[in-house]
Amino acid sequence: MATQNAPPVKEGRIPFAAPNTDKPAETWYKIVGDLSSSSSTTPPPLIALHGGPGATHAYLSPLTDLHAQHGIPIIFYDQIGCGASTHFREKMGDAGFWTVALFIAELDNLIDHLDLRDRGFFILGSSWGGLLAGAYATTRPRGLRRVVIASGPADIGLYAQAARALLGGLPEDVRAVIEECEREGDFESERYQWASGVWMRRHVLRLEEWPADVERTMGALREDPTAYLTMQGPSEFHITGSLKDWEGWSQAHLIEVPTLLTNGRYDEVQDVCMKPWFDKIPRVRWVTYGDSSHMPHWEERERYMEVVGEFLTG
Repeated sequence: MATQNAPPVKEGRIPFAAPNTDKPAETWYKIVGDLSSSSSTTPPPLIALHGGPGATHAYLSPLTDLHAQHGIPIIFYDQIGCGASTHFREKMGDAGFWTVALFIAELDNLIDHLDLRDRGFFILGSSWGGLLAGAYATTRPRGLRRVVIASGPADIGLYAQAARALLGGLPEDVRAVIEECEREGDFESERYQWASGVWMRRHVLRLEEWPADVERTMGALREDPTAYLTMQGPSEFHITGSLKDWEGWSQAHLIEVPTLLTNGRYDEVQDVCMKPWFDKIPRVRWVTYGDSSHMPHWEERERYMEVVGEFLTG
């Protein structure tokens, strides 16, 4: 039950006719704030696109700060295949099903269901969600006002190169385990999980204790890794999935709305992965957080919300 000072929260499910399947599907969503309030002084809602693919919305919970500080309604949703939305475990390895176009269609369906075209909306995409946000913005959707691409690589090939370079900076014993397991195709062992964990705590989230919402997201990804394994691969740095040759920068000149790029100094999405967005998007700003890796919305939360809030409301 909401307290007196808590914002209204609404949850719901939206029917979604996923391409290349007859299976009925639904997208789960949660709105923090009031979408019914509409005036010249009320900011448009922000739609949060989570990472993964398949990582769920939970780790993006700090974005509710933007509602508290700026009155921006926040729309979270679990993308198809994860969390509280319909799962498709039977589509493991089906690259024809798990496509960027699938998730663009789902996002369009969400926007139309919530009737946001005339009012307008913002999008913030984190990691894979940033890739998706950039790809979606190139379609010039009606109603889109501003975009934040948060640690979303413009080119997966560049991301893979940067990841291999970062692996070189890991302790020798960690590198040895990763190299041996990759040669043997051993991605499920405790040894590989341990070594991957070292990477995660250097280049994904550099907090000594991970917040419960981040752990919740990681647990959901482990529970159903179908989309992740098909599109990404067995780990953050071993990219073998259908996205391995993806790039979005060649169409980035089509993004006509103001765009903010963010990443962290220690991010697995290094500057080389973000620069093509910066070079090609006409109206763009780029902020790198010096004490953060892949989740500056947790690592430098106050400053992150300050920068994003000013960008969205400026």
